[in-house]
Amino acid sequence: MKITGIEIKQYLLPLNPPFKAAWDPEPRKKFATTIVYVHTDEGITGVGSGDLMMGLEGHEHLFIGQDPFAIERHAQVIENIDFHYGRCWPLDLAIWDLMGKATGQPVYKLLGGKTNKLLAYASTGEIVTPEERAERALRFVDQGFKAMKIRFHHKDVKDDIKVVEAVRKAVGDKLEIMVDANQGWKMPWDVERTWDLKMALQVAQELEKLNVFWLEEPLPSHQFGLMAKLRDKVDIRIAGGEMNRNWYDFREMDKVQSLDVYQPDVALAGGITKVKKIADLVQGSGAWFSPHTWTNGIGLLANLHLAVGVSNCPYLEFPYDPPAWSNERRDYVQKEKLMIDSEGYLVAPEMPGLGIVLDEEALKKYEINHFYVGESNKTYQTT
Repeated sequence: MKITGIEIKQYLLPLNPPFKAAWDPEPRKKFATTIVYVHTDEGITGVGSGDLMMGLEGHEHLFIGQDPFAIERHAQVIENIDFHYGRCWPLDLAIWDLMGKATGQPVYKLLGGKTNKLLAYASTGEIVTPEERAERALRFVDQGFKAMKIRFHHKDVKDDIKVVEAVRKAVGDKLEIMVDANQGWKMPWDVERTWDLKMALQVAQELEKLNVFWLEEPLPSHQFGLMAKLRDKVDIRIAGGEMNRNWYDFREMDKVQSLDVYQPDVALAGGITKVKKIADLVQGSGAWFSPHTWTNGIGLLANLHLAVGVSNCPYLEFPYDPPAWSNERRDYVQKEKLMIDSEGYLVAPEMPGLGIVLDEEALKKYEINHFYVGESNKTYQTT
């Protein structure tokens, strides 16, 4: 088998009403999705998504004509492209999808098959009043969720803590509560100060009183030593690493024991190939691996396969904050919208590959760009 072509298609879903992401002051009025298709001479096509694929253009020839099962080789090339141009890790996901289809196995079994399901925590994305967040939390309980995550981003962190207080009062011990401080990275236009160690410590101590399960990204993602100091000073678990792009970041964090929970996303930072190595590393040191999954439904599926294949963590992130962030919006290019079962588990598909079932009608409706490179330099682009 050999790779004969790489196809990239871009789609755009209008959001009305807009999604008001906690980490972005501008309401999001559209949701972009890029899908990469890897074609072979045996008629099998792998599918991946989760990032914009910026940087691949002009480098497709490095994959065409190659054996798709040479995954370590391909991951190294993608890493080289990442260093020079941009993140193309959805290509790694598409190749894993292809390998699963070629072998007749779901990807999670190729990765280790530790289990086929994990409890999903409802990962919320909006800033709403304490009363509204508590009401939504009760709906999560009714739906079968066993845990949820609350985003911080009020101007005064005391207002964020009030939201956690309201939720804890409403749900009691029916839900584990995680908190995302969103201090690890910034949007391009964000020049406000991030928390320092003392602020992070004060917040962590307040959240301990509310029995919060973990505190995510309380400090900038490069402050490995300060995260380790914070972790030593509090009993609450410290999580992070979702946007650390390089494996050696995780090597250094593991060395100084920065985190209790490591969250690299296969669609953003290393693909399945590289992130599996990070998971093995940090779990070997006693930490948990629970990937960030906030891209789209295909990125969520890819992270699910790796997590159920190897993770010791009891929970996996499930981006979900209806009505503004629903399954229908997140998974609009997929025919089957992902959802937990009645017991709160997200179950990996048993079909070969990643289990992606695309919605052909939605693809036709929302496609805005199409680019293909194949053998003999056959290239075309439509917009």
